[in-house]
Amino acid sequence: MLVSAAHAKLNLSLAITGRRADGFHELVSLVVPIGLADTLTLDVGRPLGLSCDDASLPVDGSNLVLKAASAYVKRRPSTPTGHFHLTKKIPHGAGLGGGSSDAAAALRLLDQASGDPLGLEVLEALAAEVGSDCPFFVRSQAAMMRGRGERLEILPIAVRAALAGRKVVLVKPPFGIPTPEAYGLLVKAGKYRPAAQAEAELAAWIAQPASDPSVLGNDLAIPVFTKYLALPVGLASFLRTTGLKGQMTGSGSACFGFVTDGFDHARLREDVRRAWGPRAWVEETVISA
Repeated sequence: MLVSAAHAKLNLSLAITGRRADGFHELVSLVVPIGLADTLTLDVGRPLGLSCDDASLPVDGSNLVLKAASAYVKRRPSTPTGHFHLTKKIPHGAGLGGGSSDAAAALRLLDQASGDPLGLEVLEALAAEVGSDCPFFVRSQAAMMRGRGERLEILPIAVRAALAGRKVVLVKPPFGIPTPEAYGLLVKAGKYRPAAQAEAELAAWIAQPASDPSVLGNDLAIPVFTKYLALPVGLASFLRTTGLKGQMTGSGSACFGFVTDGFDHARLREDVRRAWGPRAWVEETVISA
């Protein structure tokens, strides 16, 4: 039995600089892995398949785990496969990259099972066939993400060291936001950030990585918040009651904020459930850059 953790990610920044001819969007994003993770196991030798402890998730070919397995087997037909089992901790529809991370974990497990690994660079190329942000999760190292998400530049060691271990709290209402919907709302708004501006802002932050990266912003937030009013209303409430400065990650609906020792997590949990109901989700974790 082979086992791999599939870590979630945070978009500490997300600048959308334009729409491409293929329908995807060009972006510049500061992305970090966090401690929150799913667990994927591979029982080698059994028929290829997938089970999951979350009955709401599909376990057929539409699941990114099996899409990743199909991409790997297409590249290396002789590889031994098996049965995957997924234990979910990352909520879906949250903008935390859970499905993409699970897919990358499947690629790593199959590469481990092969006995003749393809290596991380090849796995990143296969991951790009599965999803735009899948390549990031192959290594799960803090990076600058460009293109549609497949072009990665690992952050310098000093910057990663400044980020590693920083405490964050995640909050999510009881609804998710499909990524295509979030980008569709941005298209309707028609507001893109100039690429040169996005790069300059990111470079300025990298020069002072101990500062708060939330100033870099998330260009999906305004169009998403315009439709899903519970998000900005809730975040404004949490700021007033606990001082949490929340920011949406990815396409949402999860939001995050940096916290320090002594932060009143109990009060936040109370406020989140009052604002968003008993099915709202709160998680404390750290950046694992």
